[in-house]
Amino acid sequence: MTVGEMAKALSLTPVTVEDETRTFSGVYIGDLLSWVMGRAKCDNIWITIMSNINIIAVATLVDVAVVILAEGVALEESVRQTAEQKGVNIYTSEKTAYQLAAELAGLSK
Repeated sequence: MTVGEMAKALSLTPVTVEDETRTFSGVYIGDLLSWVMGRAKCDNIWITIMSNINIIAVATLVDVAVVILAEGVALEESVRQTAEQKGVNIYTSEKTAYQLAAELAGLSK
């Protein structure tokens, strides 16, 4: 499944969409950036409530397929611009991380 197909299925709101055709495998949920760096995998979906500039660095370092900001988290414009420059796919949702994970699990069946 592609990032775009997943975003549509979960009714996510786009923030920066650089490659909606990218495919993903697996999901990592976490807000402690050092843990995400050490445990998330390339091509994962990363669900977080963090919104500072450091999420862009971590998303790029790990090479996640997409970042989903849970619970209605928004990015400051400067962070959004950096994400766009770095080619990071980011969506936001009013849903909790748990709700998003449960819906993602349902998509894989």
